[in-house]
Amino acid sequence: MPETTSFRCLDGWIDPAVLVGAVPGEHVFWLDAGVDAASGWSWLGSGEPAEAPDPIVDGSSTYARSDAERAGPFLGGWVGWAGYDAAASRAGAPAQRDADEPEALWLRVERFVAFDHAERRVWVAAPAEAVADFAAEVDRWREGAVAVSEESAAMRRLDAAARVGPERYAELVEECRDAIRRGDAYQLCLTTRFTVRDERPIDALGVFRRLRAAASSHHGGLIRSGKRALISASPERFLGLAAGTVLTSPIKGTRRRGRDAASDARLVRDLVTSPKERAENVMIVDLMRNDLQRVSDPGSVVVERLLEVETYPAVHQLVSSVSGSIRPGTRLSEVLAATFPAGSMTGAPKLSAMAILHVLERAPRGTYAGCFGWVGRDGDADLAMVIRSIVVDDGTAYVGAGGGITWGSEPEAEVDEVALKARAPLAALGAELPPRWRERVR
Repeated sequence: MPETTSFRCLDGWIDPAVLVGAVPGEHVFWLDAGVDAASGWSWLGSGEPAEAPDPIVDGSSTYARSDAERAGPFLGGWVGWAGYDAAASRAGAPAQRDADEPEALWLRVERFVAFDHAERRVWVAAPAEAVADFAAEVDRWREGAVAVSEESAAMRRLDAAARVGPERYAELVEECRDAIRRGDAYQLCLTTRFTVRDERPIDALGVFRRLRAAASSHHGGLIRSGKRALISASPERFLGLAAGTVLTSPIKGTRRRGRDAASDARLVRDLVTSPKERAENVMIVDLMRNDLQRVSDPGSVVVERLLEVETYPAVHQLVSSVSGSIRPGTRLSEVLAATFPAGSMTGAPKLSAMAILHVLERAPRGTYAGCFGWVGRDGDADLAMVIRSIVVDDGTAYVGAGGGITWGSEPEAEVDEVALKARAPLAALGAELPPRWRERVR
């Protein structure tokens, strides 16, 4: 990688949703701040397959940038994802692996476009000697972007197959409660999968456009490498690393949106006051505090917010945030070893929870329940959870969904939550929930 990244601000504004269709290459990414975002950053561009990044993340980097004005937190580095199963195995838990699905996929990124939604400014980034040529290339993308963005291929109707039916999922919830009653765990994040197959390659960009239109989120993303793609409308930030500070924002607690303002407000109150949801969230906050303490300066780990409601187009979520100051000399691999898989996708205690879920789920999770995003050459990073997501391999795609189970869980309510979470990603693929699951979404 170059020792410096140079930035140039382009004239005027263009929505990344318009420009993305003109980005050439086999390995393309779009990290998205959401539809009509008024804050935050989006990034799009292309890269080349690379090994997993492992920079020092303590804020001590001297990596240089040539611009005098800040053009966003990502200075170039890597964009990609890491899956659940390999991470669970490295943590000491039993795990099944799918031989056909890579445990991780990362692109090395030197040239990209950054979108500042608050200032409505577009920046191009490239090595200093190449930034002028790249700016001219992006201008050519803009010239051809309108025609590309106006294309609208008809969506085929596809069938979704469930890994387990709703009745079996309800039985597994009871088995989770049995494990909790025995004292083997306090909470378990039970998941399942829905698979869609098409005789033709799946249009990953078209699917992402539909998903973000229905379920936009501040940590959406499309990462495509050859026939593989990750498509996400994730609402959960797993790890943010900035200048030696680490932040995690686990989500535990979900309610659907109401049909009108009054019912929407009632559902928020129900979420905030639910003893089960509050206990579930606090358990994971405590777990993440423990994880971050393994790589943070003593006494630096704090809960920045607790049990706050975030609202999205399809759901309300109960969110908390925990932060810490990274110990000097710490690398990204050490932070991931301490925190990944995320407690919000395992349960507590983490190792025991993963072992129990391995027995109950009896199948790999794959990329689902992993993490994705960017890692900067300077050691900063922003990684989201792979939830509300679609994993594509040529003509096959799958959607994972699940929920946290506590002793207070009601099996029928947990089944309903899985159906709610899987509905939007499946719809973006042109598929409905399988018939018995479909009945659960009212």
